Amino acid sequence: MPVDLGSQGTYVSLGRKKDWPVTVGRPRAFDVDVALDRALDVFWRKGYEGASMAELTDAMGINRPSLYAAFGNKEELFRKVLDRYLAGPAGFACAALEAPTAREVAERLLFGAVDALTDPEHPRGCLVVLGALSCGTTAEPIREELVLRRAAAEAALRDRFFLARENGDLPGTSDPGDLARYIWALLHGMTVHAASGATRGDLRCLAEMVIRSWPPA
Repeated sequence: MPVDLGSQGTYVSLGRKKDWPVTVGRPRAFDVDVALDRALDVFWRKGYEGASMAELTDAMGINRPSLYAAFGNKEELFRKVLDRYLAGPAGFACAALEAPTAREVAERLLFGAVDALTDPEHPRGCLVVLGALSCGTTAEPIREELVLRRAAAEAALRDRFFLARENGDLPGTSDPGDLARYIWALLHGMTVHAASGATRGDLRCLAEMVIRSWPPA
């Protein structure tokens, strides 16, 4: 039973009968990473509910069947985009936790946010904060996802400040939980200000005020 791999596909010889073409799966004709970056831009500008499937497929350069085949439905696509956002434009937040002192952690978080929120190469604001603040019932799973992501980020910062207090880097009277909530509340406020048109200088002034009042070790 010889097999002929011709330029038009795969042909299987069945004795004396005519050779019939067997369909071969075609490779994707688009770059997945590029498509995700374009979807990120749409979700970042429009929010989860505001981003229509037509806008997403047009920006990604693919049709709906290709989107579903590669990324699943809109909700699954958003989750993939969110992971890409946190590892890319918002990656400074996770990296800041590795700073040697609590003060430097706060500096890297706040000033990193200033730079990210006012980067002219990206939409203003933070996808994790503004992606689905207010939404209908169909988008409720995404809103809950973002709430959990924000809570996890605050918990990670709180744990880092607890470690700093144990190491004598923060005074024993300081409350790591309150301090983490304070920093994240400011970060959330900064993203709203940035989305409303605040300048880099405006946001940097807020960050500098926090650092000037940082509790001494």
